[in-house]
Amino acid sequence: MTQGMKTIMIAAVALAVGAGGAVLAMNAGAGSTGRFTGADKAAIETIVREYILAHPEILPEAMQNLERKESAKAVTDNRDPVMRPFAGAWEGAAEGDIILVKFFDYACGYCQAARADVERLIAEDPKLKVVYRELPILGPDSGKAAQVSLALAKVSPAAFGAFHKALYKAGRPGDATIDAAIRAAGQDPAAIRAAALDADIRKEIETNLGLQRSLRLSGTPAWVVGNQLINGAVGYDALKAAIADARKAG
Repeated sequence: MTQGMKTIMIAAVALAVGAGGAVLAMNAGAGSTGRFTGADKAAIETIVREYILAHPEILPEAMQNLERKESAKAVTDNRDPVMRPFAGAWEGAAEGDIILVKFFDYACGYCQAARADVERLIAEDPKLKVVYRELPILGPDSGKAAQVSLALAKVSPAAFGAFHKALYKAGRPGDATIDAAIRAAGQDPAAIRAAALDADIRKEIETNLGLQRSLRLSGTPAWVVGNQLINGAVGYDALKAAIADARKAG
């Protein structure tokens, strides 16, 4: 293969990972000087343009690849606040080898539907830890439910789990359903609502809203496992596959 053909091949492959890669490919094919002549650059630009026109399907692939890389970096940059639960706001294995993080809103129907997927994953995987991050973005009742949920997580991990299940079973959050879920968790509504006003609970919600911006979450539910960020109610199979991938990656 000639040097010119090598350059073409490098540029073509680089297109699959984005425009930045194409620039590196140009430099890689420029020989020891690391520079191209004007004619060389014009020829490569023509090749790249013709390749894109002939294979436009690589552009969405390149964008998806770039988005995955950016998401992985965002997760890495925010790993500690993402993975660390607030008090008892978690389920599964205390020392699990894999952590699945769920950003959720009690008023989100898709989050409610995904509850069955999470329960199944926990039941099947004794080494899985699920961390819940409150993301109340669907109105005032979402905020009230999030504050109460976090207060229960602080008072008693068992109370958090019981409240979590009871409120989802009751439907959309409201004063009546929230109080009923608190009682179902064996706690006093007045005491828990008072605890829900604590500064650390407000700070936790602010932290989660900040993580939403940093991770560019499109809504709820959203998931983090390993270096993967997943938006939406993707279902049991997709979550199980993502957990397996994270476990393989170590």
